[in-house]
Amino acid sequence: MKQLKVLSVASEIYPFVKTGGLADVVGALPGALAAEGIAVTTLVPGYPSVLKAIEGAETVYVYHWFYGGDARLLKAHAAGLDLMVLDAPHLYDRPGNPYVGGDGRDWPDNPIRFAALSRIAADLGLSFVPAYQPDIVHAHDWPTGLTPAFLRYSGRPHPPSVMTIHNMAFQGQYPRELLPALGLPDHAFSVGGVEYFGTIGYLKAGLQLADRITTVSPTYASEICTPEGGMGLDGLLRARGTALTGILNGIDISVWDPATDPHIAAPFDAANGAARAANKRALQERLGLAVDPDAQLFGIVSRLTWQKGLDLVLDRLGTLLADGGQLAVLGSGEPGLAEGFGLASIGNPGRVAIAHGYDEGLAHLIQAGSDVILVPSRFEPCGLTQLCALRYGAIPLVGRVGGLADTIIDANDVARAAGIGTGIQFAPVTGDQYEAALRRAAVLWRDRAYWKKLQKNAMKTDVSWLRAAASYAALYRSLLAERA
Repeated sequence: MKQLKVLSVASEIYPFVKTGGLADVVGALPGALAAEGIAVTTLVPGYPSVLKAIEGAETVYVYHWFYGGDARLLKAHAAGLDLMVLDAPHLYDRPGNPYVGGDGRDWPDNPIRFAALSRIAADLGLSFVPAYQPDIVHAHDWPTGLTPAFLRYSGRPHPPSVMTIHNMAFQGQYPRELLPALGLPDHAFSVGGVEYFGTIGYLKAGLQLADRITTVSPTYASEICTPEGGMGLDGLLRARGTALTGILNGIDISVWDPATDPHIAAPFDAANGAARAANKRALQERLGLAVDPDAQLFGIVSRLTWQKGLDLVLDRLGTLLADGGQLAVLGSGEPGLAEGFGLASIGNPGRVAIAHGYDEGLAHLIQAGSDVILVPSRFEPCGLTQLCALRYGAIPLVGRVGGLADTIIDANDVARAAGIGTGIQFAPVTGDQYEAALRRAAVLWRDRAYWKKLQKNAMKTDVSWLRAAASYAALYRSLLAERA
């Protein structure tokens, strides 16, 4: 079978730049697709952290006065990934977060910065750069949403495009007056083009003009076609019909492997679960929690946002702490939630601890040492935290939404009798239902023999990219067959 060349374009990629799950997906999928005969090259912005990782990269194209300054397209191989990097210092040579400045506000030129990234992706698709000519162009989330638009409005033959939604909550809407600066023709500003309620909609453009749309779980694909989940784009998605597919994410099981993980205190696997105890102790010691093997330790690794349902955790903290429960939190986000967890830590020394920000090593230790991982999200396209939790034998307690519904088997009485439960689900996502789930978790914890069975079930779950890679490969090949 012919090896296909796919250009993946994204605003972040692990291990070079990461603000969330998007980077993990973009970084892991190329390796998984290689086994399917798919060669992926990923186009990313030339942030300082990216350029540092590809020192000595080959310059394959030079742009003079490209969206306000000179730019180079670099070709490199790093961390097992084939990369194209847009080195445009006037757009990307900035410290910190890819999207916001030190004041926490969006960079004011974000519409230009990410239009430039989309334009380069289209140029590669249109064979303007002889060094690389892809068969498929695959764009991820709103920062790359103009890629299908640049391809479509070029008026030239171009490869099929795929647009993946990682989170509908982030859409990229900007004033229509920017259209000339973006390099799009006047007729692109229409309902059938990039226009979205009188603005230029980056994600909307991708959903309207890509040949296929994917999102990161089957349940989320259904949810975003409803007014409640579609966030203004449900009508468009319903109109696209069968162009939309839900393909469940996986995780990189070589990075997330408790048997070889360098970040944890003691390696373990499903056959040697007793070794987890050393990681629980190490986590308690590191965060200043009381060292108690019998305390049910709940972990959170998350952005601290309303979407993630973390206000429910604060509201019902008393229930969690009943019978000696503990809480370990790693994350940053909404100031009110961050402050709330900080005050909870001060008010409950030895029982509640928070580490602000993100620490990759601590994230691994929380997965390896917690008894329960909390993901009480109000909506969740896929979620990777619960997949890591399954891999590490930390029982996920999740809202039954999106990818959480697709990846966790609730340990109800029927599942328990069949021996197939892997976690705890609750719905709807309200305080009362969340509290009821906490009480269920406490009951299950007291039955240690069954708890160990749950852990083994969780750790035996296939959370790899194997099935997802096969689905993406089939999608790419079907697109090329239709073009042929």
